[in-house]
Amino acid sequence: MNVAIVILNWNGKKLLERYLASVVTHSENAKIYVADNASTDGSLELLTQKFPEVVILKNESNLGFAGGYNEALKYVEEDIYILLNNDVEVTHGWLTGLLSIFETSGNIAAIQPKIKSIQHPGKFDYAGAAGGFIDALGYPFCRGRIFDHIEEDKGQYDTDLEIFWASGACFAIRKDCFREAQGFDESFFAHQEEIDLCWRLKNSGYSIWYASQSEVYHQGGGTLSSSSPRKTFLNFRNSLSSLLKNSQKNPIPVIFIRMVLDGLAAIRFLIQGQFFHFIAVFKAHISFYGLIPELLKKRNQLEKKNQRFYVGSIVWYRFARKIYRFSQLKPDNK
Repeated sequence: MNVAIVILNWNGKKLLERYLASVVTHSENAKIYVADNASTDGSLELLTQKFPEVVILKNESNLGFAGGYNEALKYVEEDIYILLNNDVEVTHGWLTGLLSIFETSGNIAAIQPKIKSIQHPGKFDYAGAAGGFIDALGYPFCRGRIFDHIEEDKGQYDTDLEIFWASGACFAIRKDCFREAQGFDESFFAHQEEIDLCWRLKNSGYSIWYASQSEVYHQGGGTLSSSSPRKTFLNFRNSLSSLLKNSQKNPIPVIFIRMVLDGLAAIRFLIQGQFFHFIAVFKAHISFYGLIPELLKKRNQLEKKNQRFYVGSIVWYRFARKIYRFSQLKPDNK
């Protein structure tokens, strides 16, 4: 299998300086691309001067995560795409763990590695940890991370496993599957577009996997900080959009519950003095309302099968039952 590592970049010169060398060093036989979203910080000059082996794909404007990758990948023809954040440090042998799982079955569309924190190397990273899942209300969570509680890596998730979604921080996917699914939904712009894509792939009968023997480290917040109200807006809006588009059953009751819970989350932001995050939640709902006609059109065009959710509510388990670790959840529900 031919492998392309494609790193999306927007004004990430400092991140490329810090992390790209590890990708070049530890990615034997893979072709490395940087898809640049019209950076103005000298990123392209850095690549030309210090990383001449890297192929530069220039987008004419900042198309976000979804649009940026969709545009760049039109020109990448390797069998396997590995979409890698510009704030990820890879390790020796990381590709082997991913590719070995692809070789086990042609039905496996996408894979993520174990993702750990650069700031706290003994812990999993927020963005993906040891594989992503979805609960009955459409809330995403991970092996190793439930909401804001992140576990230490003690080898408890050192098994390869079929999951629901793979993290966009390091997202390996077959080219044919990416193109069959028509890539990321560009209306998402950024955040949770990988969950939406994985959900669509599962609806088409493919499986998504976690590769325990592949390990990378993620800084997080390299392009958009977790403290940004814009990130809050995108996460709330895109989660509802993905739920309406992809759920197998009638989504209206679940979306109603979700919007009530979103309102409670907004009140929590307000109590914590995070006024702009409070406003971002309501802006997300207004934007979602405007997207409903197009989302319903997309929903009617999609297959809906092979869905396997965590049957309970992760909100209930985390905040009412005080369950903080994935391993404490009932195994027959996962």
